Amino acid sequence: MKERVGMGVVGAGSIGIRAALEHLSLPDVQDRVYLAAVCDPVPGRAEAAAKKYGVKAWYLTYEELLADPNVDAVTLCTPIGLHYEQGKMAIEAGKHVHFNKTMTTEVWEADDLIARAKAKGVKLVASPGMMLYPHNQRIRRLILEGRLGILNWAIGQAGGGGIERNYHLNEPIRQGEDVLSNIDPRWYFRRPGGGPQYDVTVYPLHILTGIVGPARRVTGFSGLLLKEREFRGEKFTCDMDDTTFLLLEFDEAFYAFIGATVAGRIVPGQNPNIYGTAGAVIGTKFGEMDLTQPFDAMPHWWGPHAQMQERHVYEDMMQLVDWIREGKPATIPSVEHARHVIEIIEAGYRAAETGQTQTLRTTFEPLPLEALAELPS
Repeated sequence: MKERVGMGVVGAGSIGIRAALEHLSLPDVQDRVYLAAVCDPVPGRAEAAAKKYGVKAWYLTYEELLADPNVDAVTLCTPIGLHYEQGKMAIEAGKHVHFNKTMTTEVWEADDLIARAKAKGVKLVASPGMMLYPHNQRIRRLILEGRLGILNWAIGQAGGGGIERNYHLNEPIRQGEDVLSNIDPRWYFRRPGGGPQYDVTVYPLHILTGIVGPARRVTGFSGLLLKEREFRGEKFTCDMDDTTFLLLEFDEAFYAFIGATVAGRIVPGQNPNIYGTAGAVIGTKFGEMDLTQPFDAMPHWWGPHAQMQERHVYEDMMQLVDWIREGKPATIPSVEHARHVIEIIEAGYRAAETGQTQTLRTTFEPLPLEALAELPS
């Protein structure tokens, strides 16, 4: 067993700070993982982050961080459009990788990273590991046990949709004057990795496919409603679609509708409603049965972590840490599941552009019955 994993944080922006630096600097994880290095191209940001969070080394360039022998693994906290190239570089350097969502923007990129990692003996984990939530496991148990009957349809919506979509522009971490609190969010609204599909629809897609299994086909519509936005008094141009509706086909006559919009919501949370011939799960409730429980937690949510922001991302990182230290594969935040969701998103855009339903080729193994959380008594 490896004593401690040296983590390199790539990007000291919003996620780098809230998901990686704040969590991994706490005393309770130091026996397993420590902050070996941080890098960021904004002058002074990595240095300031290293001083604030006790990181062993800081760098301006990613190449310098990868050359650091103390770095065993990296967490990519960078714009999504950079993940493929940065993941490839990390694999070639022999570093294990945690990808913040989404792993890549195109399915061929995910294919290539998976193949490269296998050849190199490098471990990959991809957020978001939504099936680590016990309530999602209980929903899958209900379905596998036949409590919903034959599945017919589902509807879900991105957690950051509607008016909330402005949250990246209004986050407190972007309103300050120092280098750790003036993080620019404009990449979220630009190609290739921006837009709500890669940023937030990835959550209900991971939940739905994790619960019911891989999709077969997808069609959809997609467009850009707000072509200009404003950040801290400065207007900027948007070029990535902000409104997308997908229709997914699973088994025969079982369809799911997933949307991301500029305005309005139907489904209040990230969990889709799932309807069958014998019953339905509405959000996280099955009739009067609440599928969330007071004692529920992901495996590493102890102490202060349970109350902190981005704790689900911290959990995915710790899944990689356990895999490196103990040889226990991270089967839930898997790159195969992430690749399938990436293909759904990419194929959805292609369907919207061409008007043709797209057949999906990727798949993954959803959790078996014996691995699922028990239902409330």
